[in-house]
Amino acid sequence: MTTARAELIQLISDEAVFHGDFTLTSGKKATYYIDLRKLSLDHRAAPLIGEVLLELVDEFGEIAAVGGLTMGADPLANAVMHTAVAKGRAMDAFVVRKEPKDHGRGRQVEGPDVAGKRVVVLEDTSTTGGSPLKAIEALEKVGAEVVAVCTIVDRATGAGERIEEAGYPYRYAISLDDLGLQAQ
Repeated sequence: MTTARAELIQLISDEAVFHGDFTLTSGKKATYYIDLRKLSLDHRAAPLIGEVLLELVDEFGEIAAVGGLTMGADPLANAVMHTAVAKGRAMDAFVVRKEPKDHGRGRQVEGPDVAGKRVVVLEDTSTTGGSPLKAIEALEKVGAEVVAVCTIVDRATGAGERIEEAGYPYRYAISLDDLGLQAQ
């Protein structure tokens, strides 16, 4: 286990796992909630997230850009981009809006042009896989070649299987077991 991954697991366990009764974005009920936005915007965790996700992204060869559905993927993409640049590599970030803008250029995918480029979709944690699949749909409409989905924490609720059934490799950095949690 890399030092960055071990430190990130500890931070998530200590500061981003909340116990109680929660309703997830998917509508499913849970007795714990993993709030990675609390950490993805934290100065201690962002560099660790960049390291951990870049390691997953690197499995897929040369990648031009990373990003995903706003707002959860935004800080992740920036962390990965900055980590790659610090290592002397060119990698951009992009943001996928839930819907195209109804003004200006009417774009749904913001950032550098991704048409014809190999990209990876990022997510903090996924229950159903709906957010990355929505991002993939928008990216493919603008001509991006989506090569994979990479997630920080896999909730073991079928998101990975759904994404892979749609034809995209799915990788995650941290399992529920790593956090001492059980699938629900």
